[in-house]
Amino acid sequence: MVRSTMNKNDIFSFLIEKAEKYESPNFLIDDPIKLPHYFSHKKDIEIIGFLTATIAWGNRKSIINSGKNIIKLLHNSPHDFIMNHTPSDLLKVKNFKHRTFNGEDLKYFIKTLKKIYSLNESLEDYIYKQNKNIAEMQSLFHNSFFSYSHKKRIEKHLANPSKGSAAKRLNMFFRWMVRSNKNGVDFGIWKKIKSSQLSCPLDIHSGNVARKLGILKRKQNDQKAVVELDKVLKSIIPGDPVKLDFALFGLGVHENF
Repeated sequence: MVRSTMNKNDIFSFLIEKAEKYESPNFLIDDPIKLPHYFSHKKDIEIIGFLTATIAWGNRKSIINSGKNIIKLLHNSPHDFIMNHTPSDLLKVKNFKHRTFNGEDLKYFIKTLKKIYSLNESLEDYIYKQNKNIAEMQSLFHNSFFSYSHKKRIEKHLANPSKGSAAKRLNMFFRWMVRSNKNGVDFGIWKKIKSSQLSCPLDIHSGNVARKLGILKRKQNDQKAVVELDKVLKSIIPGDPVKLDFALFGLGVHENF
């Protein structure tokens, strides 16, 4: 299909078709979401999903390898490790590194997750705030997550939409947890947030494809661009707009669109 001849309805049908193509178990072969699929318990899935999404920038193969290293450091039992780790266990974490996310950062995340799970049944319970939209929940999550003693530099690893961030990795994590597992990709283990509330995990690939298709005008991949793109995606599939993330990402990564 030639982009220049596509009208609005063509574009919407095209995106739905591509989303159906890419949202399948084959998506798991070379995507970081494969890592939380190693687990079956909600808390383990949340933890590995969150940590994997946190380091999800750069080459996907590298992300997966680093995520596997995290799983190994957590003794292949994420929630148990979070709650019962010893000081000697944390010593082994100090040499971890994925790009700018290092062992010191991972230690802070482990210790903070322990505080969260000590007071909450799940990460979902901790993050969810009634009558708040996704961006507001994410900003409140950022602020509360860093309410303990920490070095300022660690804050860059968790987005804050109130500061203008597109929050790509957090939106991806939310998509993983909230959307239905009926197609074998996302998990559907968070029930308090609806799929209709989710925001697109906007990155360089999805942003470029959206602009080429004319459904995103803003040039920067920031929170304003997310709001603009979300509006269009919700007009296509109101109840599940981020299903179309599979189309935008797949077209960019696999089809050089």
